Amino acid sequence: MTQRSRLGREGPDPDGPVISAGAELDPVHPARPPGAARTRRVAPVTGLTTAEVAERVARGQVNDVPLRSSRSTVDIVRGNVLTRFNAIIGVLWVIMLFVAPIQDSLFGFVIIANTGIGIIQELRAKKTLDGLAVIGEAKPTVRRDGVAAEVSTSEIVLDDLVELGPGGKVVVDGEICEADSLEIDESLLTGEADPVVKRPGDLVMSGSFVVAGGGAFTATKVGREAYAAQLAEEASRFTLVHSELRSGISTILKYVTWMMIPTAIGLVISQLVVKNTNVKDSVARTVGGIVPMIPEGLVLLTSVAFAIGVIRLGRKQCLVQELPAIEGLARVDVVCLDKTGTLTEGGMDVTELRTLGGSDETYVRKVLGAFGESDPRPNASLQAVIDAYPDSEDWRCTESLPFSSARKYSGATFSEGNGEHSTWLLGAPDVLLAPADTTLAEVDQLNRQGLRVLLLARTAGELDAADVAAGARPAALVVLEQRLRPEASDTLRYFSEQNVAAKVISGDNAIAVGAVAGKLGLAGAANTVDARRLPAERPAMAQELDANTVFGRVSPQQKRDMVGALQYRGHTVAMTGDGVNDVLALKDADIGVSMGSGSEATKAVAQIVLLDNSFATLPSVVAEGRRVIGNITRVATLFLTKTVYSVLLAILVVCSQVEYPFLPRHLTLLSTLTIGVPAFFLALAPNKERAKPHFVRRVMRYSIPAGLIAGAATFCTYLLARSHYSGPDALDAETSAATLTLFLVAMWVLVIIARPYTWWRIALVATMAGAFLLVLVVPWLQHFFALKLVGTTMPWAAVAIAAAAAALLEISWRWVDRRFAAAGE
Repeated sequence: MTQRSRLGREGPDPDGPVISAGAELDPVHPARPPGAARTRRVAPVTGLTTAEVAERVARGQVNDVPLRSSRSTVDIVRGNVLTRFNAIIGVLWVIMLFVAPIQDSLFGFVIIANTGIGIIQELRAKKTLDGLAVIGEAKPTVRRDGVAAEVSTSEIVLDDLVELGPGGKVVVDGEICEADSLEIDESLLTGEADPVVKRPGDLVMSGSFVVAGGGAFTATKVGREAYAAQLAEEASRFTLVHSELRSGISTILKYVTWMMIPTAIGLVISQLVVKNTNVKDSVARTVGGIVPMIPEGLVLLTSVAFAIGVIRLGRKQCLVQELPAIEGLARVDVVCLDKTGTLTEGGMDVTELRTLGGSDETYVRKVLGAFGESDPRPNASLQAVIDAYPDSEDWRCTESLPFSSARKYSGATFSEGNGEHSTWLLGAPDVLLAPADTTLAEVDQLNRQGLRVLLLARTAGELDAADVAAGARPAALVVLEQRLRPEASDTLRYFSEQNVAAKVISGDNAIAVGAVAGKLGLAGAANTVDARRLPAERPAMAQELDANTVFGRVSPQQKRDMVGALQYRGHTVAMTGDGVNDVLALKDADIGVSMGSGSEATKAVAQIVLLDNSFATLPSVVAEGRRVIGNITRVATLFLTKTVYSVLLAILVVCSQVEYPFLPRHLTLLSTLTIGVPAFFLALAPNKERAKPHFVRRVMRYSIPAGLIAGAATFCTYLLARSHYSGPDALDAETSAATLTLFLVAMWVLVIIARPYTWWRIALVATMAGAFLLVLVVPWLQHFFALKLVGTTMPWAAVAIAAAAAALLEISWRWVDRRFAAAGE
């Protein structure tokens, strides 16, 4: 058993602190060159006892920051009930209950039903998210009574001894007490990209993560006292804000409010003061003019569509940590893929060992066996070596340099059992060898077959030296075969069909990455680029990224720079990854997607976590986002059309000094049949069209002309009916004619919105038309809704006006389509 394995797997060495030669560091600026190494062993630390843990729990010294993946039940109820428009409608509803028949108060019951639906759907989404969050929650390893065990983050208590490994997230503030070449990335807190070497006595802050090495720290601040506790709580919260869709709807509602207030005041004055008619009837018609101005169901349907999307994705083991991620991924036009863990499965197999320079194969196998045991937290490549070559009991590791993505190799110094000492490096051949080395030609041949190749090389230098790889003598090539994800090929094909460019960005050899991508059928995989030759300037880098598909030997910082360069070119970028080297890029990408088996750090910064590690889930996320955005754009047009024609009708009534043509029951019926019921089905229908920007602009450019045409046609019919009918029942006949025109025009808006037609869309439109016809022909429904067409002349005139309005609608919308399509919108 080697020294490192004893430290990492059985606890600290009892011999006390040991610091390797050359490990002295600047205590103010502890960052060290890439080749530096340090091994430290500390006095035994067994952690708290069970009794000490219980004592701290009793005192409340627990990391009690809740892991919130969703809004609380109270927030959900409050968010759906206490809205500005619910307050307005609630007041109007109470008034109508006192002054008018129950038919004119139906809109209030509809709002109650809508609010109930919204609450139920969000509670269902909360249940789904909370269940998935428990599955995906980070489980830090805590040492208690000398035994290491995984616990929930919320179970950590003050003074707990928390172990750290590569990719591990620091979940509470603490002080380092064990460090084995421990490097911490604090960029998420400080913005500094370079990892910081940590030694016993150094402080660590929650929110940072391990990039290399391992160790342990004592928790000094837990709960809300921890540095990043509040930030972490906010970052993990399921939220409905900060998305173009939600902010667009808020903008629309703001415009509606400003339009509604003066119009409603004018309508009240017109109906109550100027006309001086029956007060109750005037109040009813005033309310009938105000209520349809409010697009009350729009926010509800948006929330329901998102909530159902979360539930659907949850069934596929996809945890949406930030709701706008569903929308964001639908807008993505470039997806950056890390090869290892995304296109390939995490495990690898050693398929061949090629000795170099006359090295003895038996001796090389011993080196590799000892190498495998030198790291208690091996990555996938080293794990394959461990599986293939058993440890030599007489070899001991005296010093180690853990692998990091920045340097592309690891190292170890061994005592060989016969008094000899040797230092070895294991890593990327093209990093460890000079560019002119003939061994690289052999490596290239293997890489072209999609194989991963590691070089074992002996070095005379010290692991602490910055140039430890200089003059290294190659001893063997370790050939690894990667396991392709079976679903990766279909997923890449899906992105290609959806016009989403896939960029493979990997730390591995570019030729090997290209070979793997080629096996999966990725277009452009043959043209590979070594990222070490990419220009540093953002515009030039962006041009290279647009022109090529596969990039190898990419450093973690370069991944971040490449995401930024793509965004610089106007792309919406998604980044997938599972390793600690992907964290910075995941954080900066528009959408970060982590595998469930990925490091705690990647899952912490990603908006979407694929808990089943299936790359094939991504198309489902894209499809959900497109469904939500495309369908909400459709139904928003329906709701805003109603708002526009309601405001126009109110203005025309005020200017003409006539009675408002509708009672609330009429517009409740029209809203239900032409908007409410159809919008619910349309909002949940499949929609594969890629999301487009400028949500508010696109909705307004269709709803404004549609609302103006509908309002003008309805008012024309109303004025014509006022000149046609006379007598005490004239107003009811005029209202019925105007209602017929408005229903037909609104139905034609629905007909346009429902395109392209499918059998269920046609059935939906036909059902709504049939329901209105039923109201017109069934006597008790005629009485209930106060709708009865009188004679034949005026009803047919109403139909003719509606037909002309429908034709005008078609012309105006096609003109809008042509104009903005030509403008590239």
